Amino acid sequence: MSKLMYILLLVSTVSFGQEWHANFETAKKEASTKNQHIILVFSGSDWCAPCMKLEREIWDSETFKSYAKANYTLLKADFPRRKKNKLSKELQTQNEQLAEKYNPNGYFPLVVILDETGKQLGQLGYQKIAPEAYIKKLNAF
Repeated sequence: MSKLMYILLLVSTVSFGQEWHANFETAKKEASTKNQHIILVFSGSDWCAPCMKLEREIWDSETFKSYAKANYTLLKADFPRRKKNKLSKELQTQNEQLAEKYNPNGYFPLVVILDETGKQLGQLGYQKIAPEAYIKKLNAF
């Protein structure tokens, strides 16, 4: 197995636990096909405590998983710091480009709601609220 395939497999199974995309163009195509908005999450999966809390409390909840599957296309732009979690050069470059456009201040975590073309509709960060309340905030955009 090539190193790139191994990294992509690891990222998709360990970090995301549900159908999170890593490729922006793929996410836009899916969102367009399904007529959904995109949830773009900027995360520091191995160093950002609020990012880890958001993952555990919201993204990993059964409430969010079942709702998102039918209503959103999910995209994660991860910025790990540990060597063992290093992204491929292509994925790192894409995430940096996404950050330049949608997260120029470098906030983590940052949740950006986009339409299927990539137009920003709104954003929020970690909030210690129930998954249902977080979904309500996402839907407000």
